[in-house]
Amino acid sequence: MARRPRLSIAGELHYVLQTGHNGQAVFIDDADRAAFLAMLREAAVTAGVVIHAYALLVGAVHLLAVPARDEALGRLMQSLGRQYVAAYNRRHGRSGSLWAGRFRCAPIDAKEFGYTALLEVESAPVAAGLVDDAATYVWSSAMHHLGRSRDPLLSEHPSFWALGNTPFERESAHAHFLRDANLTRPPVFTMAARQGRPVGDAIFVKRLSSTQGREIQHNLRRGRPRRATP
Repeated sequence: MARRPRLSIAGELHYVLQTGHNGQAVFIDDADRAAFLAMLREAAVTAGVVIHAYALLVGAVHLLAVPARDEALGRLMQSLGRQYVAAYNRRHGRSGSLWAGRFRCAPIDAKEFGYTALLEVESAPVAAGLVDDAATYVWSSAMHHLGRSRDPLLSEHPSFWALGNTPFERESAHAHFLRDANLTRPPVFTMAARQGRPVGDAIFVKRLSSTQGREIQHNLRRGRPRRATP
């Protein structure tokens, strides 16, 4: 059976997921994570991809990103994969593949679900059992959005700016929503990325179908995310 064409659409917000081969770790220590972020920052600029959120787990990477061109996400992940795997293998004295095949992604209706998707990215460490509080995980974009550090990799999404008129208001509101983004919220965007389906209403999906010149299947209604309203 031919695999479904990956949905990577210029100008649209995407939830991006890349996992380790056979569930293996892709980060052994903080030096690995720091190296990955440095490579991601450079590769994103070169490929023309804006990064709005990220979380580096033990065996997976979650991103929220907007590509300038349809092929930009693919170029970013391909370049990043080559550079990081080579560096990882050298450092840890290993060889062979690291990633579980190609990356997965899902276009998202940014106006409706942009902020909810951002919360899912930054809550991924809690869902993975790495920490009890997403605000304490240093290898995600949460530190930036909470005002505890400035990350040059990130460009703040308009849905984050809508949280308040001042940095203090936005950071306080985000802290509140991040506390509430617990394990009772289903990982809708992660599942959509695995399936390669968009998250949005029928009008959003129809617009994507029009721009792509082919019919795109809607995400399952059962997994429709709850919108986080500031």
